[in-house]
Amino acid sequence: MQQQTVATPAGDARTTRYPAVGPAKALLVLGHGAGGGVEARDLQALAGALPPRGIAVALVEQPWRVAGRKVAPAPKTLDAGWLPVLAALTAECAADGVPVVVGGRSAGARVACRTALETGAAAVLALSFPLHPPGRPDRSRAAELTESGRPTLVLQGAQDTFGTPEEFPELPSGHRLVAVPYGNHSFAVPKRAPYGQEEALELITGAAGDWLLELFG
Repeated sequence: MQQQTVATPAGDARTTRYPAVGPAKALLVLGHGAGGGVEARDLQALAGALPPRGIAVALVEQPWRVAGRKVAPAPKTLDAGWLPVLAALTAECAADGVPVVVGGRSAGARVACRTALETGAAAVLALSFPLHPPGRPDRSRAAELTESGRPTLVLQGAQDTFGTPEEFPELPSGHRLVAVPYGNHSFAVPKRAPYGQEEALELITGAAGDWLLELFG
């Protein structure tokens, strides 16, 4: 695990790197949501499960979290805190020909989709994409996802109040949606579910790893 600070127009961001075991097939760069940081269960699970499969992972803490603030800024500021980090990581990978995949959970997924073309990312991993605010399906953010311009995998909890898998529109060619049964926006599963939290996380890491190796393996 390696940490690095990156200066951005929104303040200092921080990356935590988890190197691949053996030559890296790709680097997956993941941002966090507006309600938490890189300690989120799905981000930590991916950082633990993917490096042994040859996928390096970098978790990115937005400047507002590094500075200790509790409220996320506007989308433009989130993008400003993300782009220089991706530029630095992409430059490092270019010499070795390692593709960079962008992604994140919730608000981090929106940032990754919005900026995928600008960063030159090879693909996008969207965890708990917030299709709309809870109870407001009229305020759809689907265009950010469908217009990512890159192969995109969406992992969505079946009970996500920000949008269940059934609420998503038909996705473009190259996009794929995988439902996490019983999962909520944080991919937590209730005690009545026929499987536990670890099994839910294994579904997420397995689906993400298989997809990445299908693209770059």
